[in-house]
Amino acid sequence: MRLDETSESGPVISVRGLRFTYPKANIPAVRGMDFEVGRGEIFGFLGPSGAGKSTTQRLLIGLLRGHEGDIAVWGREPVAWGPDYFERVGVSFELPNHYPKLTALENLRFFASLYGGETRDPNELLAAVGLADAASTRVGKFSKGMAMRLTFARALLNDPDLLFLDEPTSGLDPVNARSVKDMILDLRARGRTVFLTTHDMATANELCDRVAFVVDGQIVALDAPAELRIARSRRVVRVGYRASDGGLEAAEFPMDGLADDGEFRAVLRNHHVETIHSAEASLDDVFVEVTGRRLQ
Repeated sequence: MRLDETSESGPVISVRGLRFTYPKANIPAVRGMDFEVGRGEIFGFLGPSGAGKSTTQRLLIGLLRGHEGDIAVWGREPVAWGPDYFERVGVSFELPNHYPKLTALENLRFFASLYGGETRDPNELLAAVGLADAASTRVGKFSKGMAMRLTFARALLNDPDLLFLDEPTSGLDPVNARSVKDMILDLRARGRTVFLTTHDMATANELCDRVAFVVDGQIVALDAPAELRIARSRRVVRVGYRASDGGLEAAEFPMDGLADDGEFRAVLRNHHVETIHSAEASLDDVFVEVTGRRLQ
């Protein structure tokens, strides 16, 4: 029986009143979080370093204990599942942790041997992340980007129902980052759930169905990226066009009543239009407005 069969209609992850304080610390790392993650959702956890993102992720994975409040994954506490939990959960940490004296293929074969159920073909996973030619190379010789891709491949070995990703595109060039993003989107298309921890707003905006902004151990905003951006955008249209002397000029027009705006129509009729853009806020803009901070 797959774990998610026990609560097919409910959320995959449910968190209520979550608080956690590290031993000897005076200030809680997590201060009363509430959120849910649905089946087949890519849920983004965004915030600066030290915001409580990784602590929350470790609690959900079952690596930390001693929290206050309620955590349920498929309807039960992570630690209550026992070893079966890790048969259906995949984890990709931000800092690669492999056996450097083993090759990439040997690493994946070893970790595959730890699972009780069927696992995916290590060679196919290496090919999927662009490491087929490095299968027989010792991991100690890998660059950071190669090690990150191997970490991601390892998280997919057991074909997990729930995948925890911590900065999955960190250190990757654009081509390999695109491949990893496409694989994450494919996981969602197959009904898998992804909990994505990052401070990369562009990646979150592209991949996530919903994002939570985390600051000082609390969620200060939670919604779909598009809804967050629209709620804080200026309702104007900016048109870039060529003037009579060939120079590039720009004008802004209110979005409301745009179809009846004579000046807007005149620009379209009488000039060569180069660009038309709405003044939509970026996810970075929204984060700064909501939190008063910038991500580093």
